[in-house]
Amino acid sequence: MSPITHFFIGWLVATPTKLTNKERALIAFAGAIPDLDGLGIIAESLTENTTYPLLWWSDYHHILGHNIGFGLLVTLLAAFFSTHRFLTAILTFISFHLHLLGDLVGSRGPDGYQWPIPYLLPFSSSWQLTWSGQWELNAWPNFLITSIALFLTFFLAYKRGYSIVGIFSLSADKVFVDTLRKRFPIFRSK
Repeated sequence: MSPITHFFIGWLVATPTKLTNKERALIAFAGAIPDLDGLGIIAESLTENTTYPLLWWSDYHHILGHNIGFGLLVTLLAAFFSTHRFLTAILTFISFHLHLLGDLVGSRGPDGYQWPIPYLLPFSSSWQLTWSGQWELNAWPNFLITSIALFLTFFLAYKRGYSIVGIFSLSADKVFVDTLRKRFPIFRSK
């Protein structure tokens, strides 16, 4: 799945709670952060026609960030930087694992390659998660999931008075929510 889809799903995990904006941001980013190991594609693209290409994406994507060790690290860091430590940790762990689940079901490459998830790393490399029904990254189910996540994100912003925009700017968030509420007055609570 797209990192953007993972981010929105992480936000949806965080938004129905009474957490702080920072805690909701930690949970949302936990939904996308496993894909940091995909940034190696930049170095790989820049060096592909050199004598010593850096195969950081080919060799490390779905390895470094897609495992229980990294998930525990992300969870501990989120708990450390939050006020509501236990709830933030639990929701961060769930958000992280929803990323893994999303990749397990919807990240097959156009060449048919299924990205296995080495779930037990760094403790063991003996167990690789794959699913034979995994759909391609650009398949319709991924677009449907992204569309549903966007709709729910907008709907919850309308209802709760805060949105994912608040992660980046509280003033822009207020404008965004006010605009949603003015544009769609039919959903206003009585």
